[in-house]
Amino acid sequence: MTIASVPLDGGLSMPLLGFGTWQIEGQAAYEAVREALEAGYRHLDTATVYGNEAEVGRALADSGVPRDEVFVTTKMPAHQAGQEREVLAASLEALRVSTIDLWLIHWQPSAGHSVPMWRAMLAARDEGLVRAVGVSNYDIKDIDELIDETGQKPAVNQIKWGPSLYDPALVAEHRDRGVVVEGYSPFKTTNLKDPVLTRIASAHGVDTARVVLRWHIQHGIVVIPKSVTPERISRNAQVGGFVLSEDEMAQIDKLRR
Repeated sequence: MTIASVPLDGGLSMPLLGFGTWQIEGQAAYEAVREALEAGYRHLDTATVYGNEAEVGRALADSGVPRDEVFVTTKMPAHQAGQEREVLAASLEALRVSTIDLWLIHWQPSAGHSVPMWRAMLAARDEGLVRAVGVSNYDIKDIDELIDETGQKPAVNQIKWGPSLYDPALVAEHRDRGVVVEGYSPFKTTNLKDPVLTRIASAHGVDTARVVLRWHIQHGIVVIPKSVTPERISRNAQVGGFVLSEDEMAQIDKLRR
């Protein structure tokens, strides 16, 4: 499987398709990540609060896939402001890696903590413990606060995204600041039985889930579907064999609420 990537600062490339692990724990998380890597995913997304970093790390180590071929994201819990180094050390140990490719602030911290946390994450990046830093669930005004106070933009903002949430103005605001949009919960936010999606899927001989994933990729938005079903994990990875036309993309864009 060959999936396009989006460039980040510092020569880093982030695959547009990743494998999400939210709400997958224990052996199920281990097996799902092994299946994902076997299916060709080279981008894994986890977080401290998911409670599965150890399983993700063990699956990566056991997979035989070289570490430098897999983009690994984890996230810093906002409620642990002031403990950034301890949390990062625990993540590195659990994931069995010497550096994390992308470290995100998981959600907006309480008042007064966002900028200090951001400075701590920037310091970790500058020391080589992480390769890029970003945020999740941030509004544009919150991103601007970080930029105004430190002169450093987040590489990525991971937000809930899908056709029903499509907002070209919001995407443009991120891109004007050089921030990559990454979408989570692509299927939870989408009616996969929508006639627009079923018609387009039928035309390409694929299921509607892959149409939604392909829509993200062609918009240049990183997407991280998740599943614990081997067949679905493998099927979701097969998004390189078809291309949506401009008209099909426009039809899906219009599904926004």
